[in-house]
Amino acid sequence: MTVLIAGGGIGGLTLALSLHQIGVPCRVFESVPELRPLGVGINVLPHAVRELIELGLHDVLDATAVRTSELAYFSKHGKPIWSEPRGLEAGYKWPQFSIHRGRLQQLLLDAATERLGAENILTSHHLTGWTETQDGVRAEFIDRATGKPAGSHEGTVLIAADGIHSAVREKLYPQEGPPIWNGRILWRGITRANSFLTGRTMIMAGHEILKFVCYPISKEAGADGKFDINWVAERHMPPTYQWRREDYNRTAKLDEFLPWFENWNFDWLDVPGLIRNCQHAYEYPLVDRDPIPQWTFGRVTLMGDAAHPMYPIGSNGASQAILDARTLTREILAHGPTQLALSAYEAERRPATTDLVMLNRRNGPEQVMQLVEERAPNGFGVVTEVLSQQELEDIAANYKRVAGFQVEGLNAKPPIVQRAGAQAPRSFKPPSIPSP
Repeated sequence: MTVLIAGGGIGGLTLALSLHQIGVPCRVFESVPELRPLGVGINVLPHAVRELIELGLHDVLDATAVRTSELAYFSKHGKPIWSEPRGLEAGYKWPQFSIHRGRLQQLLLDAATERLGAENILTSHHLTGWTETQDGVRAEFIDRATGKPAGSHEGTVLIAADGIHSAVREKLYPQEGPPIWNGRILWRGITRANSFLTGRTMIMAGHEILKFVCYPISKEAGADGKFDINWVAERHMPPTYQWRREDYNRTAKLDEFLPWFENWNFDWLDVPGLIRNCQHAYEYPLVDRDPIPQWTFGRVTLMGDAAHPMYPIGSNGASQAILDARTLTREILAHGPTQLALSAYEAERRPATTDLVMLNRRNGPEQVMQLVEERAPNGFGVVTEVLSQQELEDIAANYKRVAGFQVEGLNAKPPIVQRAGAQAPRSFKPPSIPSP
């Protein structure tokens, strides 16, 4: 009955915790020798936070994450375009959390280690291939650092949660090639700085060519009276620019991009100061992949960035991986760890995430900034001079609809794993696997 999970990121660990919750054994295989809390800040939206709370993680999340209260868009001159409440302030039953990606992964890892046992989370296990057997699947692994075999493991199904460079997806789609770069570069960092606006606001300023995003990811001020402010600087590069493979560990050079933001010292936020005072920033080309027509092949399926890598627009990358994990768990609860469960999961999640990937390519809700830039590049008095209130509201509402977190709709739905019936207790006996 063991489910094999390739990848120990946010999606893979959420799936492991979810399967454990319904009594289905699983094992996680991670390529790196040690899972470390890397990365910068991310947002987890209410529909995904709800699912993490169902896993009993509310208290540990709330202890470290910031409850995001507002999302606000500004022009390149720092003039307000649109703002809306988020999380509990917007009427959701669950908060929106801003958190360091590494802290989120670490708390998921700690919970998985405690509940599943360390013996079921294997590092230095890079998937090289698999074969289907009479009763399931046999996966082969190597230690990527040494190139030596790391053994084979058998399970009923194999779930690829191994990211944008998924080894499983590469074998299923060998002609696909590398991720697609759209010409934009992100520079990301965390700076100790004063709070701004509400103290729990996520802001986006600029337009499609040049943009700045930031939000706090620490709840309390330190001894210096400052907070950890996560920021992202983004620029659309000229065609001659030679981009480098996406990698959160690539050190950014501040002098390469700071000059473009030197004049962005608004009366409510010092953008160049945030960049200049950052001790360590990362460079990351903005990439995704084209949606594919099929995720599930026999007893193998894709999830998270292996299935639907998308631009980090609308704060949806990690959230959609969490929704994948919970939907897959619901189908395994209903059908057992079988191809039928994998296909049912794909039937729901692939169309939804395909729409989101394509909407993010059109800048999702951030398109309001580009519309303002096109209509009033030299500035404006009030935003309704260049963009109607109805346009603003329609763009925001459409993105919530496609991403699946409209307030009324989400509040009225039970958690994903409960949709097939009452949530299973720890002692739940998994359903028997139907004959092929």
